[in-house]
Amino acid sequence: MDIFSKNPILGTYFLLISRLMTHQLYIVDVFAEQPYSGNQLAVIVGAENLSSETMLRIAAEMNFSETTFVTSKPEADGGYPVRVFTPAREIAFTGHPILGTAWVIRHYVAPEPYPEIRLNLAVGQVPVAFESSAKGREVAWFIAPPMTLEAAAPREPVAAALGILSEEIVTEAPIQVISAGTSAMIVPLCSLDALQRSKLDLERFAPLAAQGFPPLVYLFCQQTRDPQNNLAARFFFEAHGVREDPATGNGAAFLGAYLLQHRLFPEVELSLRIEQGYEVRRPSLVMLRAGMEAGVRQVRVGGCIIPAFQGVLM
Repeated sequence: MDIFSKNPILGTYFLLISRLMTHQLYIVDVFAEQPYSGNQLAVIVGAENLSSETMLRIAAEMNFSETTFVTSKPEADGGYPVRVFTPAREIAFTGHPILGTAWVIRHYVAPEPYPEIRLNLAVGQVPVAFESSAKGREVAWFIAPPMTLEAAAPREPVAAALGILSEEIVTEAPIQVISAGTSAMIVPLCSLDALQRSKLDLERFAPLAAQGFPPLVYLFCQQTRDPQNNLAARFFFEAHGVREDPATGNGAAFLGAYLLQHRLFPEVELSLRIEQGYEVRRPSLVMLRAGMEAGVRQVRVGGCIIPAFQGVLM
């Protein structure tokens, strides 16, 4: 029998002190419709006293595509301060950490499950709304920040860097860079076979990088494994320390802006289901809504979140 068993008051005091000296850790699967699918995210709550160097070390240790750090109290404007780290660096904006972090705050931090949680990020405040799907699942949605469509990339070097033929890239729309805090190259492919065979070779991509093209490459095609879905996608993320992202909200947001610009679908208002992550054995489903509102592009990205772990980070 230890001292805490003999003295329950001392044991309770020690427990309270230990909680004050630790940080709550939550792991959730984002863009997941079943357990152990989707994109894993680690969320550290109560991280206001952690240094940037410590946050980066924790993100590298977790080795997920991103790890987020949030204080337990909102700022005066009602937004919860959040910082996002990959294993390699801090980034300003990315999608699945926004949704997963807002879900954790809604269920474990906020005094009640508000229908909207606002996050304060480096790119500004991002609201995350929650609604029920037709199947009764809770879906989290964020509105993407304004996006800039930038330079078009040459087909032959991109195809070579991906290990595919240039004719396997769609000719009706360009290969284009889109930016919103971070930048990615959008590459439309002709077939699911080309999507599955693609592999980003950073050495072959080097000449493109020297021209300013980002080695973050989002591929998509209109062939899918599941007939309920509209698109299949992959996102090569190696430049941020992770070879491939199982599911990505910012990639889907970039895609929404791209599709509104180049109209590969005839519908004016897009409502799409995007399958991703099969190549890394984390099948995921990203939901995308995109359209024009008062002459301005509006892109919303959504998905389901499933809790996987709750504990304490010492």
